[in-house]
Amino acid sequence: MDVKKQLLNLTPYQPGKTMDEVKRELGLEKIVKLASNENPYGCSPSVKQALVEQLGKAATYPDGYARELRETLASHSGVSEKELIFGNGSDEIIQILCRAMLEPGKNTVMPTPSFPQYKHNAIIEGAEIREVPLEDGYHQLDEMLRSIDENTAIVWLCSPNNPTGTYIKEELLLSFLEKVPSSTLVVVDEAYKEYVTAEDYPETVNLLKTYPNLLITRTFSKAYGLASFRIGYGIANEKLISLVEPAREPFNTSSMAQAAAKVAVGDQAFIEECVSKNKEGLEQYYSFCQEMKLAYYPSEGNFILIDFQTDADVLFQYLMKKGYIVRSGKALGFPTCLRITVGTREQNAEIISFLKEYKMKQAI
Repeated sequence: MDVKKQLLNLTPYQPGKTMDEVKRELGLEKIVKLASNENPYGCSPSVKQALVEQLGKAATYPDGYARELRETLASHSGVSEKELIFGNGSDEIIQILCRAMLEPGKNTVMPTPSFPQYKHNAIIEGAEIREVPLEDGYHQLDEMLRSIDENTAIVWLCSPNNPTGTYIKEELLLSFLEKVPSSTLVVVDEAYKEYVTAEDYPETVNLLKTYPNLLITRTFSKAYGLASFRIGYGIANEKLISLVEPAREPFNTSSMAQAAAKVAVGDQAFIEECVSKNKEGLEQYYSFCQEMKLAYYPSEGNFILIDFQTDADVLFQYLMKKGYIVRSGKALGFPTCLRITVGTREQNAEIISFLKEYKMKQAI
């Protein structure tokens, strides 16, 4: 049997070892995972009761329209119900867009390094990939504009960008949108939007009426702490949503996920508390980097990318033996860096102590 030729050299996603596996292998009692940008404070306490209520409905299919969540999220976001599309995580929204718009003869423009699923899905659809390297961790928007032609179907912007945590300022985004052809879809990936505190971060929802070729992706996996439920969404004008909806699988979000997300949206006090603690955690890492004279990117996400000027895989292994799992920058395009999820104050302090210990040993 044959598969698409594009798949032959495409590496499937490689999940890391579970915390239980690492515990057994290393004989550790405690493992702290700060690798996947999950919320260290979990999810809103009110989510648990909503899930209990859903257990009695396990035998029935979920609402394919996600009506209750749709109504709640539309009200919260200030959009109409028909300007939303839901997915099995924002990953699936990316997949839906690629399925709907990319094919041989089309091309797609994206920053690099950035979220890898833009490229992964585009390859599967047989589209040409046009990657524009970051400059000092930021999107080169002028260079991305120069990469666009009449066959460009999608341009991807990741803000805050994964893995750098950098963002696109409002004036730069507006200038970019003004110059992109109306026939090209601009996707702004805002997976970490809830964590942003920068005053000049654009309110992209307000731009949808002006730019009908704009689509925003967001997720419940990060600040909302619902990563295991796999639910995300896209926001765009009604016509655009209706055009890509046929590429969405029926019942693609579970009843549990919809119920959890609906309740989570209603608890913005929890989100505000998490954002405040995240900002304090970032300051812990900034102070550490300044003390140790390490280069880093100021982050608007719940993670930080730090350059240790050493083999990232070696440092990754060192921390894992101490009971901390982080993300080696080698697979992210930053071979001497670690991407560390901001944890609790205590977790941040402990991992920083281990990193200081490592740097001290290097200096001897």
